[in-house]
Amino acid sequence: MAAIMKGTVAVEDVNVTFEDQQRINKFARNTSRMNELKNEIEAKKKSLQNLQDASDDLMMLDDDSLLIPYQIGDVFVSHTQEETQEMLEAAKETLEQEVKGLDARVSAILQVLGDLKIQLYAKFGTNINLEADES
Repeated sequence: MAAIMKGTVAVEDVNVTFEDQQRINKFARNTSRMNELKNEIEAKKKSLQNLQDASDDLMMLDDDSLLIPYQIGDVFVSHTQEETQEMLEAAKETLEQEVKGLDARVSAILQVLGDLKIQLYAKFGTNINLEADES
């Protein structure tokens, strides 16, 4: 591998071992998984906000005798206002627990990525870019 000129500084030859390639691949897989988890978290937070909005709207109803349609899968089931409110609260709690679990997984992946960055930057220095593009 020939030395590559980067600006006015020559980039040194670095031998990439099999272990180094495995670390780089692991970094890429974990980065991809973390991005998927972040997208899933955002979707669940949006669903959580929708449930909160529905719960707020339900509280504004004056007539307690109305049956409220509640979607379960592809079917709408009518419940009293109190039952519907309880179902909404249960759904919100479930989503909040799922978001906490996903956040914990993201934190674990961030730890792994941090360790890999230290190892890879120690060997490759400025010859490798492990920072995410902000585009």
